[in-house]
Amino acid sequence: MEAVLFIGIQGSGKSTFYRERFFDTHVRISLDLLRTHHRERRLLALCLETRQRFVVDKTNPTAAERARYIQPSRAAGFQVIGFFFEPDPAGAFERNRRRPHPVPPAGLFGTLKRLERPHPR
Repeated sequence: MEAVLFIGIQGSGKSTFYRERFFDTHVRISLDLLRTHHRERRLLALCLETRQRFVVDKTNPTAAERARYIQPSRAAGFQVIGFFFEPDPAGAFERNRRRPHPVPPAGLFGTLKRLERPHPR
């Protein structure tokens, strides 16, 4: 079983990468789709319970935020893989601006300030 976490600012290409690489094989856990943290937690629990491969498609900028997915996934016997999307603030800002529902610039740059590079374990 495989749990994949994306790590990167808004507009960095995470959702596009999901569609190109994981769409046919992994459930996508995304607040953009689920709309509430309660639904997100429920879908995560269901994936862990049914041993379904999944991708957490969100910014996950800090180690503490990533731990919410890593710890239960490892406890359930999943291999955890992280993909770090190297920040390109200007490119991300432009891609975000073209979205149907763009994130406010303060949100994008706030995430950039909080972004912690992951460390393999």
